Amino acid sequence: MNRLEGKVAIVTGANSGIGAATAELFAKEGASVVIVDLMKDNFNEVADRIIANGGKAMAIPGDVASLEDCIKVFNETIRRFGKVDILVNNAGIGDYTIPTIRLTDVAWEKSIAVNQTGPFHFCREALKYMTEANYGVIVNVASVAGVYGNAGAAYSATKHAVVGLTKNIAIQYAGKGIRCNAVCPGATLTSMLNPENEKKFDQEMWATVQKHQCEDIPLIDAFDQANAILFFASDESKSVTGQIMVVDNGRFL
Repeated sequence: MNRLEGKVAIVTGANSGIGAATAELFAKEGASVVIVDLMKDNFNEVADRIIANGGKAMAIPGDVASLEDCIKVFNETIRRFGKVDILVNNAGIGDYTIPTIRLTDVAWEKSIAVNQTGPFHFCREALKYMTEANYGVIVNVASVAGVYGNAGAAYSATKHAVVGLTKNIAIQYAGKGIRCNAVCPGATLTSMLNPENEKKFDQEMWATVQKHQCEDIPLIDAFDQANAILFFASDESKSVTGQIMVVDNGRFL
């Protein structure tokens, strides 16, 4: 039997990168997948691909920084599929490795809204349904920067916050059928690491970050991150909660 047969999963930031890989893998494993992302030209591409391959999916436009959009996602998910078993908080934005001294209030607040408040709202809303069902799995996608601080100030701080939220939820619901874990991706082959983005990085901070990593270790494929997320989402990890898994090929050991 497929590992997520009959489950309903919401995946944020699921139209590209790690989110898209996770959505497709979940569908392959039998889940009905709700893809949440900002509206763009190819908005339905991942959902259409899942459906074309025999899976179940729907795409809902939404900004994770918006509480209104968050509530809409859950309402539409319940209306279509009747429940929420799994939440993957994957959506996030980078900060171009800008250090504290050069970080503007606007950039700081935007990072908090998307990377920290967004997962909080989605977790809180998911827990309403999971508590009623006495069952649920939350997988938060943090970052190695949430463990080591090896990015910009805003990204590092917000990803540390996601790790803290993960552990707090796990403590609250331990033994009650609801689990919460986090995957912390290292450098992964997604659009966030494309050359155009790297040109915008704070070069002084970027050089400092590079001193603390093994440059000769290869980057990771998005599906390798999706496999780690699948492990936490499936019953293979049914006795695991409050854990933070770094997936980085050993780049930051």
